[in-house]
Amino acid sequence: MNRPDRTQLRRALLLVATAAAITLSSGCADGPSTPAPSDRQADVAERGASVMPFDLERTTHRFTKTDTGGVQTVIADDPQDTTQVTLIQQHLTAEADRFRRGDFTDPARIHGNEMPGLETLRAHDGRITIDYENTRDGARVTYTTTGTDLRNALHAWFDAQSSDHGPHATR
Repeated sequence: MNRPDRTQLRRALLLVATAAAITLSSGCADGPSTPAPSDRQADVAERGASVMPFDLERTTHRFTKTDTGGVQTVIADDPQDTTQVTLIQQHLTAEADRFRRGDFTDPARIHGNEMPGLETLRAHDGRITIDYENTRDGARVTYTTTGTDLRNALHAWFDAQSSDHGPHATR
């Protein structure tokens, strides 16, 4: 092997070793591994498909906290998609009725019984006013309370949903 070949070989080996070191160091982590948020979001989306009749890929959840509670809005990404709009409206109408009675079974089925705020919301006993409204592209549920504990529970519940729904939700 002549000198130019050795130099090129050394450079190639150095490049391969550097690439391997970068790849190995970027994939290593200290401590126990935890599921990536995208794994939980995928699980939530899968469970949500059995509870929510509309297509999560064609709709967006919005959770807006207010001083007196919050506003949950679900819209079709394409306002002309009347199938999704109708499914959203039917679902949120039924959910608002159940929530008024303290029945939060559906969110528990999607997000788990340990979902932040859920236990307090289940025991609201009429101390949250829950109003439903159709919008041209979906529906809106407004939660209003004077109780600090309930407002905080709603905010925790909204945060958990925003996080769990990931790309299907906004704040």
